[in-house]
Amino acid sequence: MLLLGIDLGTTGTKAVVVDDRGSVVASATREHPLSAPRPGWSEQDPETWWQSTCEAVKAALATVPNGPKRIAGIGLSGQMHGLVMVDADGEPLRPCILWNDQRSAPQCERIEREIGLEAIVRMTGNRMLPGFTAPKILWCREHEPELERRARTHLLPKDWLRFRLSETRATEVSDASGTLLFDCGRRCWSEAMLDTLRIDRATMPECAESTVVSARLSARAGESLGLRSGIPIVGGAGDQAASAIGSGIVREGAVSVTIGTSGVAFATCDAWRPSARGEVHAFCHAVPGRWHVMGVMLGCGGSLRWYRDTFAFPQGDHGYEAIVAEAATSQPGARGISFLPYLSGERCPHPDPEIRGALLGLDASHRRADVSRAVLEGITFGLGDNLDLIRGLGIPVGEVRLAGGGARSAFWQQLCADVFGCPVLVSRGNEGGALGVALLAGVGVGLWRSVDEACPSIDSSAERKLPVASDSLHRAMDRFRQAYPQLRPLCHPA
Repeated sequence: MLLLGIDLGTTGTKAVVVDDRGSVVASATREHPLSAPRPGWSEQDPETWWQSTCEAVKAALATVPNGPKRIAGIGLSGQMHGLVMVDADGEPLRPCILWNDQRSAPQCERIEREIGLEAIVRMTGNRMLPGFTAPKILWCREHEPELERRARTHLLPKDWLRFRLSETRATEVSDASGTLLFDCGRRCWSEAMLDTLRIDRATMPECAESTVVSARLSARAGESLGLRSGIPIVGGAGDQAASAIGSGIVREGAVSVTIGTSGVAFATCDAWRPSARGEVHAFCHAVPGRWHVMGVMLGCGGSLRWYRDTFAFPQGDHGYEAIVAEAATSQPGARGISFLPYLSGERCPHPDPEIRGALLGLDASHRRADVSRAVLEGITFGLGDNLDLIRGLGIPVGEVRLAGGGARSAFWQQLCADVFGCPVLVSRGNEGGALGVALLAGVGVGLWRSVDEACPSIDSSAERKLPVASDSLHRAMDRFRQAYPQLRPLCHPA
């Protein structure tokens, strides 16, 4: 028996094939383009997701003997919060508005002013932010009313992919949690929030737990992927919950930090524990009966990619390696330079769509290596701030498991340990969300009785990095935290 996990990311789709021991036997990734038609906007054509999915799945299966005939279940993961409006035939009415799009900031401000922050948090466990799905729907209602009137279903990215695979409109609790239309405590759509925003409940897909079989592969999609029809497709998970499953972050007290396009500090909870004013996100976990809290910074790996492309490092992963190698030749604290990674606004700990990034403290003596180190430190300081938000909820952070592309760098691993002030664990594998939803598929088809049973089968070997105290780094952290209040007035209209 083999399982297929598909992770629809912001820059590409990853497919992994997992055996009945939970080990990855094949993996492939294919990229898809990102569009920024206006400042603060971020969109993608869903058709490019389908193309990258077909290519990644076929590439992964091609390396496994008799692989297509042995797939027993499919799990789906994907970038959260995106809005795919589809018509009665399931065709997208416009490009998907992505998680890092900031255009709906005015709608967020108006709704929070009219309803009140406390009421929004009471109904959903979270505050109104432009990245979430609900304000995107409101923006479309105001600016593209004809398209919104034609919309029959509002789908999240991975759930549009589910529809393309099965012609079934469905979602699951972890991804639905990020719409701001979901009662996360009760694990169901929030009728109160839907009524308040005048969004028809019928436009939201049916929602189930993440391990439930919600659809089956259609003959048409199976032909495109080289798979037989009828394969069960489980609910799956939003990318962060899926990555947590893949990293074994499934029990109370387990904490992870993911260094991807966005940066996420994530902690599992046995009980519903929202913050009082939505300072951190509180969502349903992909593990039935459990929740998680997370702090999300928008400009993590995305900031590093911008730096790579703008400052003419070699393209591809070699460019990132060059940045890290250069940064290692500088000193802790980057010789006084501070980088604020707010290139697309920020979500946590500063819910501020208008804030923008900055390089502070430059002088003629600085080298590019100092700037490279400042960029890595600024990103890591933002992640550390989000861990502090989690600590503020009374959740202990004894050690942190690193995941995502940044976790591959030994230099960045040590920097994380130094900034977080606790040991970090780095897994050998880095399949993240795709592995997580493959395991969920295994639970859904009965290979394992529970997510807890599935996760111990993950390769648990991990390298441990211990923190090293540095006065220069601590002073740099203090400068970083003092900079946002000073920068904010310059970025906001008078």
